[in-house]
Amino acid sequence: VTSLGTPRLHVGASPRPPCSRTVTAAGDLEAVAAAQELAAAPGRRILPKMVSHSELRKLFCSADAVCFDVDSTVIREEGIDELAKFCGVEDAVSEMTRRAMGGAVPFKAALTERLALIQPSREQVQRLIAEHPPHLTPGIRELVSRLQERNVQVFLISGGFRSIVEHVASKLNIPPTNVFANRLKFYFNGEYAGFDEMQPTAESGGKGKVIKLLKEKFHFKKIVMIGDGATDMEACPPADVFIGFGGNVIRQQVKDNSEWYITDFVELLRELEE
Repeated sequence: VTSLGTPRLHVGASPRPPCSRTVTAAGDLEAVAAAQELAAAPGRRILPKMVSHSELRKLFCSADAVCFDVDSTVIREEGIDELAKFCGVEDAVSEMTRRAMGGAVPFKAALTERLALIQPSREQVQRLIAEHPPHLTPGIRELVSRLQERNVQVFLISGGFRSIVEHVASKLNIPPTNVFANRLKFYFNGEYAGFDEMQPTAESGGKGKVIKLLKEKFHFKKIVMIGDGATDMEACPPADVFIGFGGNVIRQQVKDNSEWYITDFVELLRELEE
């Protein structure tokens, strides 16, 4: 079996700590109500808004590193849906993606089911990138460039496929070493042979594991995570700030529970220029 992508990075499987935040006196009742609602619906993430918008803006502008989700955030498409369309199984896979991004299905289970339907060959993946390259979300090129000018490290952390994500990274001048994504496996004849299940991005909570590793390795003091889905939102903590993005698709759970929610990267560019 051969693999498409660079060697995987071993990440510890330590459990993700609960998201703990200081509650002010004025927010006590809201926090208690949120806790009760969370207890009643353990699968749902409730984040009381206890950090002011001005504080969030300061954290973003002083971050050491900014991590972006890729599908429906950095690019306009969902890469796995585009691959499914290319392979003729679009409808069934799109519904699975919607459920996975909304947090209704464990990510690894959804990924396994979708790839079992698609069965993409190495040639199909390569043709997809060549014939239907992903479209960058408006404003992302400028935002990444501005962050890099400020010596902020930019990472792409994706539940998508490394071959596609590395193509996107090259368009944004992000080095391959700053890319974390899933790796497809192929037999020597190019047929689909599964995916690397040891990658942290292959399961729910994996993006948080990557961010924890980045903090340990590079000693970043403030990391911002930006994305459209539940797997992005749950990466805070260990990320210090989560910014929900709805410029391509709005996930209602993310919109309702994000302390900072944007629909245009221009808003973040303005913050950096003030």
